[in-house]
Amino acid sequence: MPRKQAQKKQSNDSDDFDLNVGEIDHRLTRRAVINNFRRGVISQDSICDAHPELMRVARNFGRTTRVKCPICVNDHLVTVTYLFGPRLPSHGKFIATRAEIEHFGQRPEQYTGYLIEVCRSCSWHHLLKTRSV
Repeated sequence: MPRKQAQKKQSNDSDDFDLNVGEIDHRLTRRAVINNFRRGVISQDSICDAHPELMRVARNFGRTTRVKCPICVNDHLVTVTYLFGPRLPSHGKFIATRAEIEHFGQRPEQYTGYLIEVCRSCSWHHLLKTRSV
């Protein structure tokens, strides 16, 4: 009779969303972009082009991860969360804490959260997860 093995949840610094309901993970696309960069198919200029506002938020409020930037390898990546939906600015709302996500989750409106990783050194950025809140 085979023994059951307890499944350990993998610790990932980018887990800012508690539930996996309605969540889209974009890490396969991330891996493809990085592989294409390393093969020379795409240039660094074409992927290290984060918007100045995203860079400002990343520098001042980003949550540091243990992951080194896969492009420049000089700095650790930070994560930033934005929320889009009704009665929010057209450019979205930066979410600084889990409590803010929970607050919006209790509202009757439907919101979409975006978890983005950013390198503060080379401006690499990539969407990691999208989730309905």
